[in-house]
Amino acid sequence: MKSPHVRRRSTPFLAVALLAAALAFLPAIVTAAPPAGPRWGYTGADGPRHWGQSFPQCALGREQSPIDLAGPFEKTAAPLAIDYHPSPLRIVDNGHTIQVDVAPGSGFTIGGERYELVQFHFHQPSEETFAGQHRAMVVHLVHRSAAGKLAVIGVPIVEGAANPLVATLWAHLPRAEGQESATPTIAIDPAQLLPAERSYYRYTGSLTTPPCTEGVTFFILRHPVEMSRAQIAAFPHPGNARPVQARNGRPIAESE
Repeated sequence: MKSPHVRRRSTPFLAVALLAAALAFLPAIVTAAPPAGPRWGYTGADGPRHWGQSFPQCALGREQSPIDLAGPFEKTAAPLAIDYHPSPLRIVDNGHTIQVDVAPGSGFTIGGERYELVQFHFHQPSEETFAGQHRAMVVHLVHRSAAGKLAVIGVPIVEGAANPLVATLWAHLPRAEGQESATPTIAIDPAQLLPAERSYYRYTGSLTTPPCTEGVTFFILRHPVEMSRAQIAAFPHPGNARPVQARNGRPIAESE
């Protein structure tokens, strides 16, 4: 028979263990670091018309994004070899969009060069236009090569059936801007944001947000994925789309 003294010590230990096990299944909410540098946004004095005052490249760059995807197009036969895998759920509301950080191991290869998926985020409406027409939204999947080059796969979104991955994301959004929500027990698969048909438009552009750094390769998929009307309406940052920028003679390639 154990002494009462031992029982008194084991009771709080058991309680702590049970609490720790329960917390493992709850999302962790932490405050994200406030963005450094000048303020910017999508309306008023912080809007895209004024970005160049604090971020000169946004006004002076000759290869800015987004652009209107309209012909004539060059032709390319290079396929996108996309290789995405499930990743623990980690969502950031940075005040401008909903961003999902992705664990290492996902990416794509083109022309023998590998790009690792870093994060994906959403814009509403789509930033790119298609012969002058916006789509309801777009998801930008941001990749980086070993040499530090950036590449973005853009997937247009149209209204239709509910997207199961988006349903999971929206159910675990941070409670406020500037917060992160991490739920390690939930895995999300970025491949659920891709259409079955993956032909694309390719052009060289820039980050679509300040500081508008150029040298980014865009692969905008020609075929959309669907989200329900309710999912589109539930996006917390409507209107977070930079207007289309001048093409300035840049070629746009269309995959065969």
